[in-house]
Amino acid sequence: MITQVQNFTQQYLPSAGFDIPTLKQSAVFPTREPVKHLLIGSPKAVTSSIYRLQAIGYASVGDWSPLLPTANAGEVMSILIRQIFIA
Repeated sequence: MITQVQNFTQQYLPSAGFDIPTLKQSAVFPTREPVKHLLIGSPKAVTSSIYRLQAIGYASVGDWSPLLPTANAGEVMSILIRQIFIA
């Protein structure tokens, strides 16, 4: 299971040395930072949450990672990384 989580993080989470391009930092341009959303639950609950977030216009279904199994039977996880502006 540890290998699955390591593979998941390597595939979907940036490495420590990953630099996200940002606009020139000044009072006019806010900085951008990544926010990682992680859904963990039954396949039905995770899928339902993903579709609800699409329905309210937060993220498209295709923006989420594929469902991946966790160490717990019948449980999956999916991740979404969004860039948000920080004033």
